[in-house]
Amino acid sequence: MSGLLDWVEKRLPVMDAYKKHLSEYPMPKNFNFWYIFGSLAMLVLVNQLVTGIWLTMNYVPSGDGAFASVEYIMRDVEYGWLLRYMHSTGASAFFIVIYLHMFRGLIYGSYQKPRELLWLFGMLIFLVLMAEAFMGYLLPWGQMSYWGAQVIISLFGAIPVIGDDLTLWIRGDYVISGATLNRFFALHVIALPIVLLLLIVLHVLALHEVGSNNPDGIETKLPKGSKGDGYKTQFPFHKQYSGKYDVIDSIPFHPYGTVKDLVGVAVFAFFFSYVLFFNPEMGGYFLEPPNFEAANPLKTPEHIAPVWYFTPFYAILRAVPDKLMGVIAMGASIVMLFLLPWFDRCKVRSYRYRSKIHLANIIQFTICFVALGILGALPATATYTLMAQIFSLGYFMFFILLFVYSKNEATKPLPERVTFK
Repeated sequence: MSGLLDWVEKRLPVMDAYKKHLSEYPMPKNFNFWYIFGSLAMLVLVNQLVTGIWLTMNYVPSGDGAFASVEYIMRDVEYGWLLRYMHSTGASAFFIVIYLHMFRGLIYGSYQKPRELLWLFGMLIFLVLMAEAFMGYLLPWGQMSYWGAQVIISLFGAIPVIGDDLTLWIRGDYVISGATLNRFFALHVIALPIVLLLLIVLHVLALHEVGSNNPDGIETKLPKGSKGDGYKTQFPFHKQYSGKYDVIDSIPFHPYGTVKDLVGVAVFAFFFSYVLFFNPEMGGYFLEPPNFEAANPLKTPEHIAPVWYFTPFYAILRAVPDKLMGVIAMGASIVMLFLLPWFDRCKVRSYRYRSKIHLANIIQFTICFVALGILGALPATATYTLMAQIFSLGYFMFFILLFVYSKNEATKPLPERVTFK
């Protein structure tokens, strides 16, 4: 067996890659609980892929058979209800984990130099996830799926000149029909997962090239000899760090990081299992009641709203009276997240050592984002629209204010070594 492994390793360095990117990857000593969400995102991704494959074995991607096949999975396939709820609950869990992962990057400045490309890959993953979730949302062919897709796809019609043709091309028909369902199914189960996996690989490679950030926002991967002999690590890390770089205040990912992540997985599994077995619809936020009715083009639901993880951006869209300007505002809200590394001009990363103005800006941004998420799920009354306009202004002001004050921001002295709090 040892000879066989050596033979394989010389031709395909699996163990070398395992050491470089997993077991001997150096992680800063002061990681806290905010750093478990990357691993949890990988766990939920595996859940989505595995349950999705099993669901496709009984799903019929046609206008006539889609809703009936979902009912068949729920009622007649052995443990089909469990697979369906694992997939639907997993979709919401995915976005919960991703939003917390992004928030951690926001408060600790993980998007700043030299991690700009890492942030851009992460944002592309977020964008593909939104497309993947939207495509998958149509597949049950329920009332909310049908009319939600109708509303979202119609937004492309607001684009000047090409809007109508683009809408027709996305639908594949003059109305939402079996042709739309079929192409969304193909994109959901084949094209977008391939793109998503590719981006995740690039995200991890970019992370391991520049090294992980930490709660103090100081570098632990440094040019050789830049900190002197007293700063050398006590662990013999992989050869990738033996030549050009010294790695200080870091420990191997295995067993320290894996054990830490396993604790996070256990806590996550507890909450995930509770929702899965006791409240899989989460009061209509994870699975809406109208979606248990077959799609009916002649009957419009009383209130059309997207799933909760789209509602912050949907609220921004509705806050603008003009349809085209609303679409532009919604697009700008995502584009600004992409450009965050260039809005923040401060050389200090972590909020721990930045001004109170920055902390207040982060808090108001968080409040605005959560409030927009709540408002996007509510009917568009005059009061709620006004509130959405106020919170949308706060959302965009975060980036504008960050660009203004970050250049000459009063910051605290950074520690030379990582600290533990």
